[in-house]
Amino acid sequence: MFDIQEELKKLPEKPGVYLMKDQYENIIYVGKAVNLKNRVRQYFQKSANHSLKVKRMVLQIKEFEYIVTDSEVEALILESNLIKKYQPKYNIRLKDDKNYPYIKITINEDYPRVLMTRKLIKDKAKYFGPYTDGTALKETLDIINKLWPIRTCNRVLPRDIGKERPCLKYHIGQCKAPCAGLISKEEYNKLIEEVIAFLDGKYEEVIKDLEEEMTEAANELNFEKAAQLRDQINSIKRIAQKQKIINSALEDQDIIAFAKKEDEALVQVFFVRGGKLIGREHFFLDGVDDRTQEEIMTSFVKQFYSGTSFIPKEVILQEEIDELNIIQSWLSSRKGQKVYIKIPRKGEKSKLVEMAAKNALLTLNQFGEEIKRKEKRTKGALEEIQKRLGLEQPIYRIEAYDISNTQGIESVGSMVVFEGGKPKRNDYRKFKIKAVIGPNDYASMEEVIKRRFIHREKELESLKEKGLTLEEGKFTKVPDLILIDGGKGQVNTVIKVLEELNIDIPVCGMVKDDRHRTRGLYYHDEEITFPSSSEAFKLISRIQDEAHRFAIEYHRKLRSKAQIQSVLDEIPGVGPKRKRILLEHFKSVANIKAASLEDIKKLEGIPDWVAENIYDFFHANTRR
Repeated sequence: MFDIQEELKKLPEKPGVYLMKDQYENIIYVGKAVNLKNRVRQYFQKSANHSLKVKRMVLQIKEFEYIVTDSEVEALILESNLIKKYQPKYNIRLKDDKNYPYIKITINEDYPRVLMTRKLIKDKAKYFGPYTDGTALKETLDIINKLWPIRTCNRVLPRDIGKERPCLKYHIGQCKAPCAGLISKEEYNKLIEEVIAFLDGKYEEVIKDLEEEMTEAANELNFEKAAQLRDQINSIKRIAQKQKIINSALEDQDIIAFAKKEDEALVQVFFVRGGKLIGREHFFLDGVDDRTQEEIMTSFVKQFYSGTSFIPKEVILQEEIDELNIIQSWLSSRKGQKVYIKIPRKGEKSKLVEMAAKNALLTLNQFGEEIKRKEKRTKGALEEIQKRLGLEQPIYRIEAYDISNTQGIESVGSMVVFEGGKPKRNDYRKFKIKAVIGPNDYASMEEVIKRRFIHREKELESLKEKGLTLEEGKFTKVPDLILIDGGKGQVNTVIKVLEELNIDIPVCGMVKDDRHRTRGLYYHDEEITFPSSSEAFKLISRIQDEAHRFAIEYHRKLRSKAQIQSVLDEIPGVGPKRKRILLEHFKSVANIKAASLEDIKKLEGIPDWVAENIYDFFHANTRR
């Protein structure tokens, strides 16, 4: 048994990261400390002046673990990585940053390519972004492909050089065909260097190099090449003219400011490269309702720069941040040269921050009503469900289950997950029913729930044996509420399984009306209804529809891989279409066998001669 007070005594007085867990071992908060012993003990001191949010969190902490690091910088890096990985409910979270696209240049290859990607991995490639505006990203890639004849194929070079003839892109002048050895590695890499400079906003350098190349081509009387270079230079100049001059020192800067409203904040980042404003992006943060300006800015800086590849020489902030020197040292080590973090209060840089802050507020106001509606749809709906069910603990994670089959053939189960009122599709799971034969939804649901929670126990044991911390796996998290597509029978089946496994989780059935639409929840032997206009009702309906959709989708996928086999396949004249007609009408092979010849003949799409074949197949010894 984990004794928190005993574990607190064992904490080292060293820098590191701590992970707070709830009763199901879900990580609910990740923090960093210069002194682990002092920091973690503060959470459990009754005299501590905690915010309401921290007090709620402390009530849910059932155990914690920690990782000691050699320095505060290492702790900072580890904290950022763990927050990004686990997305703990009580941390300030940078929303959807992993989904933003980047431009990737594969400089780890002999003949690099320029690609769009949504994954940042340590593969020695060069990344630019993130781009929240997909149109801007597409336009940038189109410009690059138009101005620089770089390959877009997946051939492995130099291994595949000379194996095939150049593709169409070579013949229309959009590729120099390194695959055929028609350009040297040095010449090709020069093109890549120009693209990198272009993406860095260093237009003057690119233009200067191209002008020298154009002059050289003209001197050699290669007027066609000179004309192409001239057009290329003009295109880049047009792009450069659109950029606003920010400073005359030609510095690379990120200007960061934010606006806050209720539980969300919108951060605006202006990207200055070579002294020019080349773009801006905005990012949403949630979980900021009772956080200070300093905490919000600190959380954003750590999460943003742990995920972006380019770090400018200067980071100019609207607010002070915690541990400025440590973060500045971390950014400098990532960049490989000194990075300066500044919080200006007057002068030119202060005006830039003010401009970013105004844009952040305008953008947040633009989305303000949408944020309120979303808050009502998600957080408000969860609070309403919690209140109606009389649950003590807040609802955050909901798992919903459904069973799908065709007359008991190829039964499948689905598990969909909603966190904070929104679907978390990465956690969805499919179950192919193995131990149940025939259309038995109760037994199928029992198998699914057992497998889901038994898998979790096995996974946790495996991690502990390997001496690892709790990792994100298939089944490691435990829900605050389980919803089942069905009523009393299905609910009692699930409760029985959970009791056998000594797991205490509230279970509700999602009850449907005669039209197969959501009617309410079945909980503690009574049906609880919600007004059809309420956000709680709408959320339950969305969850029920999603569980059903996911189960049906998986079932159809299985059927498309292999047509359902049955004894009907052996009857002359019965193909997939007529088999479907029979099963949809009679519901099972047993009912077809019990049907009279007249009943079979009544079916539309079953000719009399096929009906006789079907009847004879099952009654060969009784019909003359």
